[in-house]
Amino acid sequence: MSGIDYEVVIVGLGPTGLTLANLLGRRGVRVLVLEREPVYYGLARAVYTDDECLRIFQTAELADELAADMNVDSTVQWVRGNGKVLARFNETEQPLSWPVSNFLYQPYLETSLERALARYPHVTVRRGRAVTDFDQDSALVSVEHAECPGSGYGKREATTDPRTAERVRARFLVGCDGGRSVVRTRLGIEMSGTSFPERWLVVDLKARDGVDAFRHLPYFDFVCEPELPIVSCPQPGGHHRFEFMLRAEQSKEEMEDPDTVRRHISRYVDPDEVEVLRKLVYTFNAVVADRWRDGRILIAGDAAHMTPQFIGQGMNSGVRDADNLSWKLTAILRHGAAPAILDSYESERRPHAKAMIDLSVVNKNIVSVDKPALAKARDIGLMTAIRVPGLGGWIKGAKMKPRPRFRRNAYLGLPRPILRGVAGTLAPQPEVRTYYGRHQRLDDALGIGFAVLGYGADPRRALSAADLATLRALEATFVTVYPLGGRPQGKPGDGRDDIVDVEDHTGTLTGWFRKARIGPGGLVLLRPDRFVFGTAASADSAPLIAQLRHQLGLSPQLVPSVAQLPAEQSGIAAVSD
Repeated sequence: MSGIDYEVVIVGLGPTGLTLANLLGRRGVRVLVLEREPVYYGLARAVYTDDECLRIFQTAELADELAADMNVDSTVQWVRGNGKVLARFNETEQPLSWPVSNFLYQPYLETSLERALARYPHVTVRRGRAVTDFDQDSALVSVEHAECPGSGYGKREATTDPRTAERVRARFLVGCDGGRSVVRTRLGIEMSGTSFPERWLVVDLKARDGVDAFRHLPYFDFVCEPELPIVSCPQPGGHHRFEFMLRAEQSKEEMEDPDTVRRHISRYVDPDEVEVLRKLVYTFNAVVADRWRDGRILIAGDAAHMTPQFIGQGMNSGVRDADNLSWKLTAILRHGAAPAILDSYESERRPHAKAMIDLSVVNKNIVSVDKPALAKARDIGLMTAIRVPGLGGWIKGAKMKPRPRFRRNAYLGLPRPILRGVAGTLAPQPEVRTYYGRHQRLDDALGIGFAVLGYGADPRRALSAADLATLRALEATFVTVYPLGGRPQGKPGDGRDDIVDVEDHTGTLTGWFRKARIGPGGLVLLRPDRFVFGTAASADSAPLIAQLRHQLGLSPQLVPSVAQLPAEQSGIAAVSD
């Protein structure tokens, strides 16, 4: 569109904004990222990520690099002060081809994400620039920003120099600017939920050079001691975090005093073997913004929801927001989808983010019990639960974590049947075997757009010419999934076309097809975020693609007819007998 400077302006260069910028950058979208702080914070806040978010980082082509700087497959346990284990989880299965429980050092993660943006000349990052005003109409957002010395990350009020003001125009504005979001505040959006009175002292440590200061603390521990609840968190690169719950009579100044910090950490480490990088008393909020979209302006991450730290999902909820938004913005900007599809952003993400908040509050209540009688009852309950068949496995596998499954009738996709439906759920990602005999994660074979999977058959054979044209216009990938040993054999020249074909050597996908009642020749349509849009039998694919056109709001004028496509793109030549 003429008259715009960028397609998307992102405010905030934390994990949510960085993830969104990388995903949009990979999809070719012109992006401006504005960050009011002129220098990087450089200290840890988030400490954990999971397999779902590593899969998202995989889409950004960064997961292997990021995972190399993490403690992966980490055990998490609830213990008493004497080290006695009450319960633990240590899930080692990898349904998404990534470890489930991973601890990180946030400066490593953010440095890698920001450095990766240099891959994209169409992504511009401007630090030391604060948003001072914005407005919108039906077609554009106008954003004014000015030079800013920063707030020292909340230590002082941020000021701007009006003489340096600039104004840019974009198609969309996304506020990823944290819990004190300027974008959310200027839109007049309130947050609803609970602010908790409990105060915690967080202490970030770094082992001194040449000292192995934390070897005796290999696991993440919730220390459920009523006299002093504690969180002990191993991190990569010789880092470790402790959190100590304050009593009502203890002041912030007392707890942040170096002598108090030294006394507390000396319960676990030799204070002379470590450097204190940060000490801070904080409270926490469990709140969600009342709305996440105002026309062409959206909010994401902590600007939209704030999660207590007790299950490590605050940052991850923002990463999931970025994934959801990135493909929908791309569909609008590149493929003519209607902006109304952005209404599904909040309806899809809010319930899951809220469920993560609720689970975090539950764990907070378990960990922070400070009355001995209640603590004893809690301990008996946990130790009993872990021994109950079924329930014990549920705890050990962290199955209480909210599933990546959209609320029924609140997502972009076909309605999900009550029994055995997969629409609106996250597809598994096993390793698959390529035609060339190599193992590959499934998503790497699917690309970054829509994907149509055919069970044991070329999915294009089940599609009409018009439906093929629609999917080609969306730059969809067509994939044949064969069971192990199921690749066809034939005469010279057979099978030489442009379809992706993979062999399900683990049996994961074929088992998933059967569970979802997808028979041979059936189709699965995956969204770019790898949630299932819908499924169809080979003889009944037309309603599936018709719904895709309808729900994306694709104009008939924007979907090329087969006559407008070259033969090699129409799919006709490739599937002819």
